[in-house]
Amino acid sequence: MIHYNVKIDAFEGPLDLLLHLINRLEIDIYDIPVAQITEQYLIYIKTMTELKLDIASEFLVMAATLLAIKSKLLLPKHEETLDDFDSSIAYEEDPRDELVERLIEYRKYKEAALDLKSLEEERGLMYTKPPSDLSELAKEKQPEKVEMNITLYDMLAAFQKLLRRKKLQRPMATKIARQEISIETRMTEIMSELKHLKGRTNFNDLFPFPAKEHIVVTFLAVLELIKRKEIDVEQNENFGDIFVHAIQEGA
Repeated sequence: MIHYNVKIDAFEGPLDLLLHLINRLEIDIYDIPVAQITEQYLIYIKTMTELKLDIASEFLVMAATLLAIKSKLLLPKHEETLDDFDSSIAYEEDPRDELVERLIEYRKYKEAALDLKSLEEERGLMYTKPPSDLSELAKEKQPEKVEMNITLYDMLAAFQKLLRRKKLQRPMATKIARQEISIETRMTEIMSELKHLKGRTNFNDLFPFPAKEHIVVTFLAVLELIKRKEIDVEQNENFGDIFVHAIQEGA
């Protein structure tokens, strides 16, 4: 049995994952369908578990919180008659209120952080160095660096779709000798494949074999290559195919 212990630093916490799901499913943050969001959240947790990723305890705490809210919403509500109505009785709070407040507050801080990062990048473009003659450099047009327009959550979603597709296309059972492959070896193979394909390919084409071990190793190899800035990924439209391309040295 092969064990992979890989820690992904791109996860910012359970609130970040919930916001991603709310945006992806186009859900009103003030009226969250807890059953739907809980199901999607648990799918991501299960996917991370299958990949042997380190899951912080706060992700599991949030899963328990969502299940508790879901249970409260399923409980029957007490209906008061007009004779029993008392305006002094406090309004029964929605069990989602606290979670909504936390999400709104987190979103404000995240948006503020993005604004600060943008200001930092703008400030980084300012120099106090005296002007220099750069006419020689202007003769050679440098390739523009492509920013990754998808997140790790999008990669996990693509991985989920890939697993479902592989299960549907699984061939008849056969007995073969399994050959274990390391992440480093698969990384080398992927870079070689990209070079052969002129530096770009569809994400799904990197998974030619239905064996789960090979699929997991390939996915982790892709994540590691992204982390090392050796490859980049892009998605032209929401829920569309993801493409992988090699980053040229010096780009």
